[in-house]
Amino acid sequence: MELSEIITTPMFRGLSEEEAERALTVLKAAQRRYRKGAVLMHAGEHTERMGLVLSGSVTIESCDLWGNRAILSHVGSGQFFAESYALLPDAPMLVDVTANEDCTVLFLRPGPLVRQEVKTPWAEKLTANLLLISARKNLHLSARSFHTAPKTIRARVLSYLNAVSLQTGSREFEIPFDRQQMADYLNVERTALSKELGRMKREGFFTCRKNRFILLRDDLGEI
Repeated sequence: MELSEIITTPMFRGLSEEEAERALTVLKAAQRRYRKGAVLMHAGEHTERMGLVLSGSVTIESCDLWGNRAILSHVGSGQFFAESYALLPDAPMLVDVTANEDCTVLFLRPGPLVRQEVKTPWAEKLTANLLLISARKNLHLSARSFHTAPKTIRARVLSYLNAVSLQTGSREFEIPFDRQQMADYLNVERTALSKELGRMKREGFFTCRKNRFILLRDDLGEI
């Protein structure tokens, strides 16, 4: 991702290329590449870094001692992760960050902003943008709690698909998960999810091919 593209991301929005270049130096920007399946950050560790996905994508996952896995969110190109932990480096991470595919990540250390070591207009813009990023992330995590609250798999699927439709403004969209990841995100068994999706497809709720869905019914929110 070129500097001209970086300044279009949420954190650097409103900065000139010159300001962004100075900010990258102050925040000790470091670029890393990862293969699919690599763990970028581990639960239990402390970090002062947040990540900007330059290409590819990562997933934020919760894995317990017994091997149970839940996907909390998907982070695509141009999006950030671990900003809350970077702002609170004394707090141990409760999640793993895993490469969902081959990806390139730009790591940043926002400590100077928090400690107000830099008093410039671009630093104020960065701090305000970082606050907005955290607020949006909180909304996203809250949305997942709505999707996993219903008792039935069908209700969880409908809640999720309805939300994606509202977010994209379309009845036709792609979700960022394969079937196993979708099951982990909704906190259900993959086999049971696949069976329920098959039934819902036959009943005319939607058509789907891999991760692309086309919603067909108007009463999704009423089921």
